Amino acid sequence: MKTTTLLSAAVLLSSTALVSAETLNWARAGDALTLDPHAQNEGPTHTVRHQMYEPLIIRDTTGAFEPALATEWAPKEGDPNVWVFKLREGVTFHGGEAFTAEDVVFSFERAKQPNSDMKELIGSITEVRAVDDFTIEMVTDGPNPILPSNLTNLFIMDKGWAEANNTTNVQDFEGGEITYATTNANGTGPYVLTSREPDVKTVMTKNENYWGIDQFPLEVTEIVYTPIQNAATRVAALLSGEVNFLQDMPVQDLERVNASEGLVVKQAPQNRVIFFGMNQGPDDIEADNVDGKNPLADVRVRKAMSMAMNRDAIKQIVMRGQSQPAGMIAPPFVNGWTAEMDAESVTDIEGAKALMAEAGYPDGFTIRLDCPNDRYINDEAICQAAVGMLSQIGVNVNLDAKPKAQHFPLITDGKTDFYMLGWGVPTYDSEYVFNFLVHTRESDIGTWNGTGFSDADLDAKIKSLASNTDLEARNADIASIWRTVQDEALYIPLHHQVLNWGMGEGVGIDVDPEDQPKVKYMTMN
Repeated sequence: MKTTTLLSAAVLLSSTALVSAETLNWARAGDALTLDPHAQNEGPTHTVRHQMYEPLIIRDTTGAFEPALATEWAPKEGDPNVWVFKLREGVTFHGGEAFTAEDVVFSFERAKQPNSDMKELIGSITEVRAVDDFTIEMVTDGPNPILPSNLTNLFIMDKGWAEANNTTNVQDFEGGEITYATTNANGTGPYVLTSREPDVKTVMTKNENYWGIDQFPLEVTEIVYTPIQNAATRVAALLSGEVNFLQDMPVQDLERVNASEGLVVKQAPQNRVIFFGMNQGPDDIEADNVDGKNPLADVRVRKAMSMAMNRDAIKQIVMRGQSQPAGMIAPPFVNGWTAEMDAESVTDIEGAKALMAEAGYPDGFTIRLDCPNDRYINDEAICQAAVGMLSQIGVNVNLDAKPKAQHFPLITDGKTDFYMLGWGVPTYDSEYVFNFLVHTRESDIGTWNGTGFSDADLDAKIKSLASNTDLEARNADIASIWRTVQDEALYIPLHHQVLNWGMGEGVGIDVDPEDQPKVKYMTMN
């Protein structure tokens, strides 16, 4: 993967063609993992798909809802277990097919399949039914007051296209399956897929039949999206003018880019937190050198490892000031986050050593840390810093850094014991965090919980959040769940990310806290 990415960057930089005013040459560290709308719930993957596919509802850069394929939505009068969505009329898919309620029903049923990485988001939905061609009803298992929040990345496919191309089933991404939907797309979005070379280049062109053609700027007529893993090469592409929009700006180059004529860096806090996960479940684990025991099963060890992290040093040295130390695995945007819990992570080497000795590991142990090297800002460098910090309490870490396409399946397949992960919360509610990261891992919930943590009472409380309409009681339950997560030290919070987008001065777009630029809003001057 690294070889093809660097080759693609070399090809990009060797080009002498001038960039036209309507072409967005867009680069970032990694590619979309797949184009299948429901196979992976991952930020950069959603970002690419958002240009071609659409959900019923999206969020603007302030986090407010905005109509997409649905124009209205509300609980059904007299029946709080049903949400009614009015669909946008006159919409066509890229292939010319008419968009109707049938496509919505199909897409939601598809997204609930076992291989779907979106199923936790709609777990409370028991039925999606078409009332007529442009009205659907979603039946939930009890009232769900925040259901619309879960739908902003749930993309709608054309049923007939999926059937004709043998892609009614969600791609088995973890199993390495390749389907027609992996590299092809037929959405209703503002851009049409022209060509797709995974990890090399994806080209999209303006959809002249887009329903919103008169509602949005749509000044970009062509998108050329190029993943460039190497940070120096990414910046060189921006400085040379071969790229005019760059996500994943290396923090060490911010001042250099901002000082360059014709370029600007825009910044905003991101709705994402970076942390380490620890597999506490088994009696023994494979990634350590302790026979017949699992040191991560002891909460004292987990707390000691967290206390060894010098988050301020990571912020100042690794992140060049571009992060906010975290004490919980929820960003400040999220309902349930508190400043008090976010301040609970402290660095205390002597206290950590005492906890290690108390737990029976005065001399520490050795363990492997699995880390991505093309997903988060300075991800591998953060892991390298953590190696040195943990060595101070006797935890000797062997770092194994891989591209995200190989890293993420380690977590979802339960093949890692100590790992880095980042989590954004598109619903802006803690239930999203709990459903994926805290609930016991089952086929349709807890799929990213690699900690092995399981608590039946807590699971029941998490599931009750979807139907609790008493918001005061619901928030009290959220606070109670967070208290358990904190006390059990399920994860080691590191920091909240800060977004930096580099771009030509003529590119007009506000930084999206979800790190999901929607090109239809861009202006090009």
